[in-house]
Amino acid sequence: MIDLEALTKLRQALHQHPELSGCEVATAARIRQFLSQYAPSGILDTLGKTGLAAIYNFGDEGPRVLFRCELDALPIQEDAESLPHATYCVGVSRKCGHDGHMAIVAGLASILEYAKYRGGKVILLFQPAEETGEGAKSVLEDSRFQSIKPDFVFALHNLPGYKKGLILHRGGTFTAAVTSLIIQLKGIATHAAEPEKGINPALAIAEILKQSDQLNLNDPESEVFSLITPVYCQMGDKAYGMSAGEAELHFTLRAWTTHRLDNLTQKFLGCIQDIGQKHQLSIDHSFLQSFASSQNSVEANKYILAAARINNLETLEMKNPFKWGEDFGLFSQHFEGAIFGIGAGIDRPPLHHEDYDFPDDLIETGIKMFATICDLILSN
Repeated sequence: MIDLEALTKLRQALHQHPELSGCEVATAARIRQFLSQYAPSGILDTLGKTGLAAIYNFGDEGPRVLFRCELDALPIQEDAESLPHATYCVGVSRKCGHDGHMAIVAGLASILEYAKYRGGKVILLFQPAEETGEGAKSVLEDSRFQSIKPDFVFALHNLPGYKKGLILHRGGTFTAAVTSLIIQLKGIATHAAEPEKGINPALAIAEILKQSDQLNLNDPESEVFSLITPVYCQMGDKAYGMSAGEAELHFTLRAWTTHRLDNLTQKFLGCIQDIGQKHQLSIDHSFLQSFASSQNSVEANKYILAAARINNLETLEMKNPFKWGEDFGLFSQHFEGAIFGIGAGIDRPPLHHEDYDFPDDLIETGIKMFATICDLILSN
């Protein structure tokens, strides 16, 4: 029932036509057209603005199981000569494997069309804006999604650097809670020959950067793992007769749980306010691209392990969570569920690298995992 040739063509077409977060209109339309041949009970368009969900209804009684993938691409330039199906979009490409994830979830539709479960629903969610941390929130806030109320939610992520086809699993925290913090410092600009007549933020910047490092506990094995990474700094202008009066700093903050990330954020902000007051600077801050930690439930993780065993797939229990953020974390805060990894090959370039491309032979592995999880839950 799985047409791997058609799914490979779909995956490669999605790779050729990437769209950035929140702009996935054509991607959603391409997925909708593909799904229409597999007779879903219904399709929710423009879900969370640019997403969609296909619903397979087997009866009002029974569990509701959701499988989620991502629609968006990244602002990364791909080498046009590196692939026969290279992106047509300058400066935009699918370097996180979301094209492969979509092909897997779309392939599940070909199985569900002929499934004969006694009851329940299966929801295939194609979520927008994962890369910015905004998509899960927009889907959850959509009134149409709120009526679905899944009992279980599942997702997967391809993972280069691991043996191809290896299933990576972990109970509890799978990915970190992450947020991006912008700090704006405002003093008084003056002539560079008379800096004492103004308020230059340079010394405050130095203290803030030092404080960010002192708050770090970059030990993945620690429950109180904390990581603050400076990612951008700008002060004043390239005007050599002026002493700067303003500056902007950007950081990413990470911890294993959303609660610990909140504590780390508040502690860091408190230090910044103290430094600003010491140097007579006004301080403003804002957040963007926040990701809740992905928390795998015990029961959902058991289904993942059972599916891997049934399909004779090698498994690896991760000792520590991944440090990167994953928008699926917000779903795991509201519903029971789990995310797992599929090894994409030891020698493959890392995620977000300009040369990365999802391996097409993982499509069948992903479909089998999801289809087996579906059987285990809906056939009980």
